[in-house]
Parts: sequence; structure tokens; C-alpha cells
Amino acid sequence: MRPLVRRLGVVLGVAGLAVPAGAAAARTAERGPGVPVIAWGSCGTDPALAKFQCASVEVPTDYDRPRGATTTIALTRLPASGERIGSLFTNPGGPGGPGIPFVQQNALTTYTAEVRAKFDIIGFDPRGVGQSDPVTCFPTAAAENAATANLIAFPMNRAEVRQLTALNATIGRSCTKTSPERLAHYSTANVARDLDLLRQAVGDEKLNYIGYSYGSILGVTYAKLFPDTIRTLAIDGAWKPSSYYGSAANDAPLGVRLGQGKGAAEVFAQFKAECRKAGAAQCALAKLGDPGIVAERVLERLKTKPGELTMPDGTKVTITYATMVSIIFTELYEPAGWPGLAETLAELSGRRSARASATTTKLLAGKEHYSSIGGSLQPCVEAQQTGRPFAYEAIADAADKKSPHFGRLRAWVGQPCEFLPIRDTDAVRGPWTKLKTDAPVLVIGTRHDPATPYAGTRPYADLYRDAHLLTINGWGHTTIGKNACADAAITQYLVNLQRPADGATCAQNRRPFDLR
Repeated sequence: MRPLVRRLGVVLGVAGLAVPAGAAAARTAERGPGVPVIAWGSCGTDPALAKFQCASVEVPTDYDRPRGATTTIALTRLPASGERIGSLFTNPGGPGGPGIPFVQQNALTTYTAEVRAKFDIIGFDPRGVGQSDPVTCFPTAAAENAATANLIAFPMNRAEVRQLTALNATIGRSCTKTSPERLAHYSTANVARDLDLLRQAVGDEKLNYIGYSYGSILGVTYAKLFPDTIRTLAIDGAWKPSSYYGSAANDAPLGVRLGQGKGAAEVFAQFKAECRKAGAAQCALAKLGDPGIVAERVLERLKTKPGELTMPDGTKVTITYATMVSIIFTELYEPAGWPGLAETLAELSGRRSARASATTTKLLAGKEHYSSIGGSLQPCVEAQQTGRPFAYEAIADAADKKSPHFGRLRAWVGQPCEFLPIRDTDAVRGPWTKLKTDAPVLVIGTRHDPATPYAGTRPYADLYRDAHLLTINGWGHTTIGKNACADAAITQYLVNLQRPADGATCAQNRRPFDLR
């Protein structure tokens, strides 16, 4: 059986003293890294990639030694189809999200025809991720798969606490041994410095950027380091930097600081309420009674009696309570998948063995890949840790009382960091107040977002002296594929530098259980 939890990406959610930004910038300016030359070429023989170009460049591993060792950054672009304004750089989130597959799989549908006409759309795998000299935590893919084969989403008893803590300690020690040099230069600040070199390499005087989720941290870091080289900066789904980085006064685990347990609990309540409104004709759970009661009954039973989902190929996947909570958290990102989630819960309500819905099947069928753990370790080298690796059980219990199901799930995020002592001393951790950029910033927040809770959206916008906030009165994580109104606003901002009025709102395209 495949290691289910690892494929759901719950190791890290998505997770020394910093050198003052001015000192680092002064050193860089004095000695200056060379601007790389990009040689765009084919992305291979796959017909689906015929419209895309690929390349890789070398950037300084350590910007304090800009003429020293280098790190490979891989990138792709969809060339502009018309008279171009410049390049649009993207970041899909994470931390640890590779930008190449994001652009290759989504650029043709995520961005409007007008944006695609005016911009080369560029995705890059940030340093340490994907094809960009990835941080690896085991000597081989086979070793990583073997070590994480029994990884659980979160523990439910003392034996599982010991099991998960031992595994996370192994992960921390192994990452420290396997990738010490890469981890030591893995900070968001260095990714921002890479981004500025890429901007220069494509010949753009000013940066055009859109970042999703963790991309908000990269965006604000770039704005702090390079405020005078921004044409457009769009953020879709924001984390407050103070929540991401933490402080001596807030040493809660990353998943607690980010409010994801609370956010997911709120959106799960929305899922049940929307199912109730849609009724039995559109929501499978509503056929069995009150959706909230039925869903909670399923979760309660799974705590003591694991279920089983039958995949289309006949294989069986064991579904524990922790696994189901992890599935729900992931499914809450996309309201288009909520009917399928309701089907899965309904199937599990009446019997131990049930049929997996189409959306759950797709979720469980994700390919394993080497460095999937290493790619998510950025918070380990730049964010505050608790310093109490053996306190996570109590922290998780407290979080779950406030945010049932999801408080415990997200509280355990980051425990591997407690066993990883490497820090990137070039990290920039603030202060973030009243950043003055060359151009106004566009910040977009979705009202019911499990991963970047809406409560952090206005505080994020307020970090900038000139930012406009657009609120989406809808559901899910970011607006990708969900909101034509937001697409139009993003297009006007990127192409024509026109922003919606601060505080403007958009309605979602449709309600989650509207099957039209």
C-alpha cells in the first residue's frame, strides 16, 4: 500500500540571527553577482509542452560570496502571444511548491488571454525544490520511501506520539546529514535574490509577480529587499509574515501560528452548511440526514474503527480518523471537489468498506517523488521553532479543543524542524511595517479559505504603504479556477495597472454544490 499521508503533503504545510537586510544588500551591491544568461530551449518531446520553453541558470549559492559556488535554478516559460509588456513571474505556494509544473499545467487556463498575450508567463522551481538542486533528506528515493512508509498524519495515542516523534527526529537528523549546505542557504530571502537575478536575466527593468499562499511571503520579502524594482505585485491568499516567522513571544508550531486549524474548522462548517442548503439532490451526505451530524458520526467512528476505500482498480486503502481528517483538509481547498468529498463521507457512513469518489481517487493517486520532504523544510531554516519537540502532544490537544479535528492535524506541522539545527543566517525576518514599493500592491483574500485564513488578509495588505484589498465572497484556497471576477481584476492590474477600489468584493462563480 502506498504511504498515503506522504502523498497528501502533511509533513510540513503546507515549515541563528538574521543578517540585517541592509548589510546583506550592501555586500551584494559591492561585489555584485553576475546576471545569468538564459538559453531557452525545448521542454522535451511531450506534445503537451510544445508551447513551453525550458532552461536552467546558475545563481550564487551564498550571496555573501557572489562569485563563489553556484546553485542551479530551473525555469519554464509560456512566451507571450502578442506584443509583450514583460515577464510575469509566479510562485505556486508551499513552501516547497515547484513552479515549473504549476506553469506548465495551469498557465493556459489560469491566466486570461489578455495576460497571456502581454506577458511571458514564467515558473521557476525555487532553490532546494524540484529541479533546482533539491534539498534531499535521504541518500536515495528508495531510502526516503522506506523511511516514510508508515508516516501518519497525526498521532491519536501515546504509542503513535512516540512513533511520529521518532520518525520526525530521524527526518531531521537525516536532512542535516544529507543536505547541510543547501539547507544553510535555503531562506526565502535567497529565493527573492534569485528572483531578482531572474528578472534581470529576462531583460525586465521592473518585476511583475503573482504569488499564491506562501508566495505572499516571497512577495513581501522581495518588496523589502528590492522595493524600487516592482511594476506589479499581486498576492492571492496571504500569510502574515509575523505568523510565518514567529517570535520569542509566539513560539507555537508553524501550523498553529498560521491559524490553519481554526481556518479549516471554519471552512468544514461551511462545507456541512452548504451541503445542507443544497439538499439530497446535490449532496450525498444530505440524503442520510443532517450533513453535520452524519459527517461527525463518521469521523467519530473512524477514531476506533478504521474504514476502507476501494479504488477503481480494486486496490484497498485503509482510512483512519487521522487520514480522513487529512483528506478533508486537502479537499477543502477546492469547492469543486466538495460533492466528491460528500460522496466519500456518505460511503463511509454505512459500512467499513466503501467506494472512493472520483475526486478522492484523484487525490489518493498522486505520484511519489524524491525530495518531497526536503522541499517543504524552508520554515526550519528561517522561522522560529518551539524549542520543545516533546511538547507537541499537549500543544495539539489544546489546539484541537479550539479547532476540532484540524487543530491537531496542523499542530504537528513542523515537528521535524525541532530536530534540524541548521539556520540560514541570510534570512530576512522583518520588520515589515509600511513597506514602500515603486508600485501599488494588489492583495486578494477568499472569505472561507482553510490554508490562508481570511483574518490575515487585511493585516497583510496593511504591511504596504499602498495596497488594495479585493475580497472574494466564496470558498477554497486562492482564486485559481474559481472566480471570473478576480481573473478580470488581476488582468486589469497586470496589464493596465488598474486596481479595484480598496475593499472591493467579488462573488464566487457558483456555490460549491451547484452542479450546473
